[in-house]
Amino acid sequence: MRKNIIIIVMLILSLLIMAIGYATFATEFDLIGNVEIIGDWNVAITKIEPIFVSEGCDASTVSFTDTEASFEAKLLKPGDHITYEVTIENKGTINAELTDSLFESDLSNSASEISYTYTDPAKILNAGDSTTFNVDVLYNADTTEVPSIKTKKIVGYFEYDQ
Repeated sequence: MRKNIIIIVMLILSLLIMAIGYATFATEFDLIGNVEIIGDWNVAITKIEPIFVSEGCDASTVSFTDTEASFEAKLLKPGDHITYEVTIENKGTINAELTDSLFESDLSNSASEISYTYTDPAKILNAGDSTTFNVDVLYNADTTEVPSIKTKKIVGYFEYDQ
């Protein structure tokens, strides 16, 4: 029985020595990281202004926010037109790409004597760059009578994505 106790004690001592040896030669490493998003998305309308106005017409009512530009064009006679220039700026740090655009008007209840054309802004808008597009509204020169409906609503939509 004494021999069994000595063997048990020896086994326990062997285990302790092995544990101390493992702890001596084992090293634990910790990895601590901080992650921060530094990109800034900021594509915005920064200006709208009339760049051509036919004599006697009124293009003075313009306004804009970061995401919307609006104008009220008042045309006097057939052949008159007003051209507006809208500026879009990428004030962020992430490049932007034009992925969708659409211009339309309310055709069901609007003056057919009023037409419009527009140019597209840049497809790629790098960080820090700006682009412009024009909207030209025209009172049809071939009109011979004052129309009964005298207004047309024009809506343009542009979508930039990263």
